[in-house]
Amino acid sequence: MSTDIATPQLGLRRTLTLWNLIIIGIVIIQPIAPMGIYGVINNVAGGHVVTTILLAMVGMFFTAVSYGKMARVYPSAGSAYTYVGQEIHSGLGYLTGWAMVMDYILNPLICTIICSKLTQNILPSIPYWVFAIMYASFFTLLNLRGVKTSARINEVLAAGMTIVVIIFFAFVIRFIWNLHEYGVGFFTHPFYNPETFHWDSVRRGTSLAVLTYIGFDGISTFSEEVENPRRNIMLATVFVCVLAGVLSAVEVYAAQVVWGSKPFPPDQVESAFPIVSRQIGGFFLFHLLNFTVLIANIGSGMAAQLAAARLLYGMGRNDAIPKGFFGKVTIKTGIPANNVILIGAIALMGAFAITYERGAELLNFGAFIAFMGVNAAAFVHYFLRAGKKNFLDFFMPVAGFVVCGFIWWSLSPPAKIAGTIWVALGILYGAWKTSGFRKQMSFEAPAE
Repeated sequence: MSTDIATPQLGLRRTLTLWNLIIIGIVIIQPIAPMGIYGVINNVAGGHVVTTILLAMVGMFFTAVSYGKMARVYPSAGSAYTYVGQEIHSGLGYLTGWAMVMDYILNPLICTIICSKLTQNILPSIPYWVFAIMYASFFTLLNLRGVKTSARINEVLAAGMTIVVIIFFAFVIRFIWNLHEYGVGFFTHPFYNPETFHWDSVRRGTSLAVLTYIGFDGISTFSEEVENPRRNIMLATVFVCVLAGVLSAVEVYAAQVVWGSKPFPPDQVESAFPIVSRQIGGFFLFHLLNFTVLIANIGSGMAAQLAAARLLYGMGRNDAIPKGFFGKVTIKTGIPANNVILIGAIALMGAFAITYERGAELLNFGAFIAFMGVNAAAFVHYFLRAGKKNFLDFFMPVAGFVVCGFIWWSLSPPAKIAGTIWVALGILYGAWKTSGFRKQMSFEAPAE
């Protein structure tokens, strides 16, 4: 008699429902997503922040559809460089991954900047450089120790942020209750104010507003853990993108009704939302919003630094970049310590070298390349290679590519120059590493 016993194959369980995915997406993007970048967009776009948020949502909607559809094809990969590399060309996939590296590295940098500025609102007598060193070191040390917030804590924080948003709306309603005497134009100016509207300014503001949506693509990484992934990944990605856009538009509309189109002082753009809150809720609301945005960015900064370190580790492990440095992990913690320290150093130096606005633009430079790549991959897979052609499979990815390309081109010249230099360095390194891209380079990151 045989003694062999069949052993069940271990793997991820499909336990996540559509609602679970939506909650995860909201936690990733955060209910207060536009509050950090609000002042920067306001100054750039002449007060038309809500308009830029809605315009950015158009490009993100089409891109969300493409992400959802590509997650059906590659349910375990879930990344732009995989989609582009597999569907179009490994060299283009490599360049997409290289652009994403800049995106990942700059996220903890801008979080360091805004956290330092917001903490100065609480302790104004302490200089900015002290907080910059403190936060860059804080993020690095915690990540070196392997400290990681749980999903439950993130959900509680998201719920708390939602309550703060509701409190803010209550103060706004009380503030504008008797402002009907100003006429309908007063309430439509956040969308279009002829005195301050300039298309070039709104276009550039839109290129910054996309920062509000960064992270929605993370839903695709749960493809192996969700019920009916072919349906639910698509629905959750699109729904979270639209929900984030609508909620962000309502938040900044409320702020613009209170503040108007006037610019914020250059040294206070990172604190713009708390400043607006102070105008309607005094000391209490100012510090409530300031603390909420601060906590959100502390969480984002920690998570972004570890995510960037893991991406660099995945590249180093596959010898896409020097394996001896980037492909090492600390045995005790399982953390790629070299990468964490390097990103912390970049965040610290960058906090003194560039502004929050420039950092956000550079981050979006890499993000838009990834977004355009995903749309292109969806077009190739679902239209060019499809046996049966469908108009929507042509229109949706093409529209997403064109809109994202237009917004990407609207980035400031310094951002485009710096981003182009980064991409050029990637091309040179990749060409050298692969003998003219004749060999493949992998950007696959390790699973968490």
